[in-house]
Amino acid sequence: MVTIKLEQLRQAELAVGIGENHFSMSRGSFDYKQKVSGKTRLKKISVEEKEGCTLLTFEHPKTRELHRLEISVEEGGRIRLAYIEDSERDTAYNRFWISFPANPKEHIYGCGETYSKFDLKGEKVRIFVAEHQNARRITNKIVREKFLGKHPGRTLPFGKYESYYAQPTYVSSDRFYLHADIDAFAIFDFSKGDVTTIYTQEPPVLFTESADSFEELSGKLASLLGHQGTLPDWVYDGAILAVQEGTERIDEKIARCEKAGTKICGIWSQDWCGCRKTGFGYQVMWNWAWDKDLYHNLYLKITEWKEKGIRFLGYINPFIAIEKELYKEASEKGYCVKDKEGKDYLVTITTFPAAMVDFTNPEAYNWYKNLIKENMIGLGMGGWMADFGEYLPVDCVLFSGEDPEKIHNRWPAIWARMNKEAIAECGKEDEVFFFTRAGHTGTISASTLMWTGDQHVDWSVDDGLPSVIPATLSLAMSGYGVTHSDVGGYTTIMHMRRSKELLMRWEEMNIFSPLFRSHEGNQPVNNVQFDDDEELIRHISWASRMHAALKPYLKRLILDNANRSLPVMRPLFYHYDESRAYTETTEYLLGKDILVAPVLQEKAVSREVYLPNDKWVHLFTGLEYKGGIFKIEAPLGCPPVFIRRSSEYFEELSELSKIKL
Repeated sequence: MVTIKLEQLRQAELAVGIGENHFSMSRGSFDYKQKVSGKTRLKKISVEEKEGCTLLTFEHPKTRELHRLEISVEEGGRIRLAYIEDSERDTAYNRFWISFPANPKEHIYGCGETYSKFDLKGEKVRIFVAEHQNARRITNKIVREKFLGKHPGRTLPFGKYESYYAQPTYVSSDRFYLHADIDAFAIFDFSKGDVTTIYTQEPPVLFTESADSFEELSGKLASLLGHQGTLPDWVYDGAILAVQEGTERIDEKIARCEKAGTKICGIWSQDWCGCRKTGFGYQVMWNWAWDKDLYHNLYLKITEWKEKGIRFLGYINPFIAIEKELYKEASEKGYCVKDKEGKDYLVTITTFPAAMVDFTNPEAYNWYKNLIKENMIGLGMGGWMADFGEYLPVDCVLFSGEDPEKIHNRWPAIWARMNKEAIAECGKEDEVFFFTRAGHTGTISASTLMWTGDQHVDWSVDDGLPSVIPATLSLAMSGYGVTHSDVGGYTTIMHMRRSKELLMRWEEMNIFSPLFRSHEGNQPVNNVQFDDDEELIRHISWASRMHAALKPYLKRLILDNANRSLPVMRPLFYHYDESRAYTETTEYLLGKDILVAPVLQEKAVSREVYLPNDKWVHLFTGLEYKGGIFKIEAPLGCPPVFIRRSSEYFEELSELSKIKL
């Protein structure tokens, strides 16, 4: 076994070069090319101990320039490896490749959020935040399905994917992490079994630590990257239901669901500020003020719903609609991100252009934060979706004068921090929360909750229901431990439309997640909704009551994540050192005591379940199993969920079986 320790880092190899990037952005997706000249593998000429550190000295074979890597051990045992810049050197290198020995049999996880792959060994991972969904990929998928037929397991090559949340951090199955303290574009290359290469476009600084367990390792990673906090108490009290198109419609749906016994803790209306109808669907008007025509008496209704235990949630993102008054104010004050001609940089989102506020301008930053404080918290909201964050153009001009290529990856953390500050400055940390989808280093301590983005309303491994599990678990191994997904998915286009079966299976899975929140999708009329018929209403009622009954267990897990950085949803290998556990992507542990194996295939009424070596009791049938592989019957309302028999919470968790569909 090869672990990242001093001896392995002493074997590091270094190459340098000079390069120029060429980015092309379309709707948040970035085509990337670069021109690299003079890439040179340097010759290691000495390894010496010096003043409490190890100094690796390399020589350029042509110019005889010397380059150095410094390895030091910080207090607590964390190892730091840094490239030492030479201020006297004439040539400004901006490309660096650090390679070191790797275990060919290890598994690699993390790098932010990955969807179609969980184990990244054998892959090259791009560290650059971007829109995971884009028109080109969706079109390719539709064309493939037209000619090859639907196949839930068929995916594009991993390298074709981008991610909302890209973080230069990975964890090895050999129980160590490595984090690169960088902001610019990077590639983590695990494609060669016995070597790992970290490619950066700025002088690299790497941190690494080993541990005896993944729990201990998570704690060490959190000491470097930070923790998430806890969530308001009310979020566990049932379902947050997505309802749009006005207060009257909200009241109708609340009444219909409450009659069936649904536990509702929140209503999420993303169009609280108005809507726009486009070729893509029913979308939000990005003017962050209450639309009084659409939402009559909203201020009073929010108070009325809150008295019933139902909080109102909204939506915001870093863009503003150019048709509305907020943009006029921002533009007149010079608050928008500029293009190279000094004009407001307009970014196309799906089918319309929008302006982006420049958060490097302190006045603009505070102006936007006050919109959150006054127009959202001041209105009485209990929370909101803080969408986007990954769209900063790399060819824009920022108020601060900073290079947008270096700021691009940091933008999601800046956006999350603004939302967190708004809540704190209003003294509402125990009442109000927000959830984000984009991230990079810094997001962990700034964002209260992630969601896994805009899944397709289908069964596909790359973007549909099954993609939620690897996305969630990769975030967990990157240090972000509180995640959920849109119940039912979001993206609807052409033949991709949400079925009744898909919605109910997604509800079954999200019972066993930190937050239960539905979504109507971008084309609500083409998607089955939670109250479309009596069977669906019974199902959402059951799911909401199940989720609410998990409150004591979920609160303990959230507290463990806040204090010890133990992720709420965990991969099986986190607690079971078994070969299958390291490659399992269709099951997860909710804490240590619940194993969830959702039904992820259309029309399936059973599935194969791998149970690690322990004693497990099926939550709904009461049957007991030891470790092994089993075919488990799984009709609707009876998903394969198992309780660890030796859990101190076994009796408490077993009570869930008394909640009937």
